[in-house]
Amino acid sequence: MQLTKDYLHTLFEYKDGNLIYKISSGSKKKGSLVNTQHSSGYIRCKINKKQYLAHRIIYMMHHGYMPDIVDHIDGNKSNNKITNLRPATKSQNQQNCKIYTTSSTGIKGVRWNNKHKKYVVRVQANNKRYTWYVEDLELAELVAMEARDKYHKQFSNHGVQ
Repeated sequence: MQLTKDYLHTLFEYKDGNLIYKISSGSKKKGSLVNTQHSSGYIRCKINKKQYLAHRIIYMMHHGYMPDIVDHIDGNKSNNKITNLRPATKSQNQQNCKIYTTSSTGIKGVRWNNKHKKYVVRVQANNKRYTWYVEDLELAELVAMEARDKYHKQFSNHGVQ
């Protein structure tokens, strides 16, 4: 069976970012919260023996279609409030990611380059990589933030969450 907005509304009620079962099915009882968390951190549910991510179901229940990627604006995988969900491309979704834990500077998009003895700022957008060499760490952070705001626009995420 194909998922539709109307069909999803027969299965679930949406309330404050949560899905609530409207009918009992297997171990899931009517009125209980959809709260099975995947190892990736996303909430998931089963519909007709197939797994779905709850944020995608919630988006479809509100907008009537399911985009290829649904982005969590605040980066919190369990915040499924409809105001925190938006359609995105793969590139936009990656732009909205947090800083990597392996960052040597603690600043997203900034690393030290021993060869040049400068900080390197890298931002990628529209299949193009933009690079700047900066001597000062604070200035490198500002360059990175301005570049993300310019090229990533509303998907800009400075890694501070």
